[in-house]
Amino acid sequence: MKIPIPSLISALLIAAHPLLAQEVTRVQQKIADGVLEGVVSADGKVRTFKGVPYAAPPVGPLRWKPPQPVKPWTGVRNAVDYGPRAMQGRIYNDMVFNDPGPSEDCLYLNLWMPAKPETPKLPVMVWIHGGGFVAGSTSEPRQDGGNLCKKGVIVVSMNYRMGVFGFFAHPDLTKESEHGASGNYGLLDQVAALQWVKTNIAAFGGDPDNVTIFGESAGSLSVSALMASPLAQGLFNRAIGESGAFFGGTMPAKSLAEAEAACVKFAGQSLGGSSLESLRAIPAGKLLAATFKPRPNPFRPIIDGYFFPSDARSLFAAGKQSRVPLLAGWNRDEGNFGGYFSNTPPTLGNFRALASEKFGDRAADFLKAYSAKDDAEAKRAAQDYAGDRFIAYGTWKWIDMHLKTGQSPVYRYKFEETLPLIAEAPPGAEPAAPHASEIEFVFRVLSSKHLPWRDQDRAVSELMASYWSNFAKTGDPNAPGLPNWPRYQASDYQVMRFRAISAAEPDDHRDRYKFLDQLRSLP
Repeated sequence: MKIPIPSLISALLIAAHPLLAQEVTRVQQKIADGVLEGVVSADGKVRTFKGVPYAAPPVGPLRWKPPQPVKPWTGVRNAVDYGPRAMQGRIYNDMVFNDPGPSEDCLYLNLWMPAKPETPKLPVMVWIHGGGFVAGSTSEPRQDGGNLCKKGVIVVSMNYRMGVFGFFAHPDLTKESEHGASGNYGLLDQVAALQWVKTNIAAFGGDPDNVTIFGESAGSLSVSALMASPLAQGLFNRAIGESGAFFGGTMPAKSLAEAEAACVKFAGQSLGGSSLESLRAIPAGKLLAATFKPRPNPFRPIIDGYFFPSDARSLFAAGKQSRVPLLAGWNRDEGNFGGYFSNTPPTLGNFRALASEKFGDRAADFLKAYSAKDDAEAKRAAQDYAGDRFIAYGTWKWIDMHLKTGQSPVYRYKFEETLPLIAEAPPGAEPAAPHASEIEFVFRVLSSKHLPWRDQDRAVSELMASYWSNFAKTGDPNAPGLPNWPRYQASDYQVMRFRAISAAEPDDHRDRYKFLDQLRSLP
C-alpha cells in the first residue's frame, strides 16, 4: 500500500534537518524487487532514495542467520525516510541520528545521485559507517551523501547488524550453518548490500562494474575485511579506508572457537538460556540490555573460516585479497596523550620512565622512534603513540602489505586539518584533528557541525571530496587543478597531508611503524 507523503516521520525529520527541507519533488524508480518513490531536491540537482531494503528483516527465526533475499512488493514503496538503525545503546556522544530509532529490522540502504548525470554510467561509492561494530547509522547528518554525489558519483550507504545481533557465535549456529561458521552476520550484511548494488545500481544510472567501497573506523576495518574475504571479490573495484584495519591495534578478530566460548558464557550467565530457539525468542530490547552489564564485549568480527578463511594479515601476505586500487590513511590525533601517561603528569621524565615500564629492553628503541627533548615534545610523542597504537599502526600495515602483494596502485594520506575551537572551549584546549573528524570534510557537509569553520576548512573539504570522487571514477585521485598526489611506493613513500596548504611529502615516521611491527603486541 502506498504510504502518504509527507508522513509524520518525514515531517519531523524535515523540521530537524535543513537538508531534507528542500526534498519536495517525488520520483519513482523500478528495481528488481518493486517500485520505489524517492525525492528530487528543490534545486533539481539530487535524487535521493532512502530506507531501501536490501535483505529481509533479520528477525525471529532469521536472527543470527546470513541475510536472506528481500520479499518483492507490489505497488509503490516509500523511499523518502531513513530506515531504522541497527539495535544499539547510546554509546558515542558525537552521533546524531535522523531515523525512526533502533530496530532489529535494520537492513536498509540509501542512495544519492545527480538528478541530471553528465555520463550514462556513474561511478558508485558505497559508504560503510563506523562505531566500533556496536553503534552508528547511515542517518547521521555528517554522512549525508547529497553534496558528495554532486561530484559526479552515486553515493550508497547501508545499515548492518552490530553487537550481539551482528557478531554472536555459538556452536549450534555453527552446526546449523551449511558453511560451518557463525558470528559474522554484520559483515555478511555488507556483502549482501554490495550484491544488491551489483544487481540494481544500473537502474539508477550507476555502473555496476565501477564500485568503490569506503568507510571510517569500524567502516574502514570493514573495507579491509571485504578486501580480504573471498565472498566480496568481484563486488567492488576500488577501496578507501579512513582510520582502521584488521592488521593490529585495539580490535583483533577472534578465532571461531574463542568467540563461541565467550558467547556461550554470555548466553548462560546473562540470558539464562542456551537453545537457539529460546535465544531467538528473547525480545530484542532485553537481549541488547544484557550486553551492557560489565564484561569484555565478546561481539566482534570473527575468523570464522567462511567470511574470513584466515586472518587478514595471512590473506594479504599470500596475495589472496582483492587486488584493487587502495586509498587509505588516518588522522593526526587518533589518540590522546593521556592514554600513555595515565595518571602521571605529561613530562619528559615521566615519558622516559614509562617507556622503560612499557617496553622493557626495547625502551631505547621506542625513545629513538618517538624522540622528545622537552615536555612539549614528550606530550606530542605520547599523543602520536596513543594514536598509532589505536588506529595508525594497523592502517599502515594494511597499506604496506597491499603495496607489497596487491599489484595495484596505493595512495596514502594523513588528515591534519585541526577543527576550529569553539568559544566555550576550556582553558588550555589545543586544536586537534581527532578520530572521525574527517568525515564531514569528505562528504562536504561541514554545516552538519556547529563550529566556526574557516575558509581553509572549506578548501580542504572540497579537495578531499574531489580526490575521493576522482579515485572512485578512475582509481587515481588526481585531476587538473589539484595538488599532485603521488602513488605510495617503496622509493619514497609519499603521503598527502591535508591541512591549510595540502601537499604530498615523504613519510617522516616510517621508523615508528617498523618498530611497532616488531612487537608481538602494543603495550
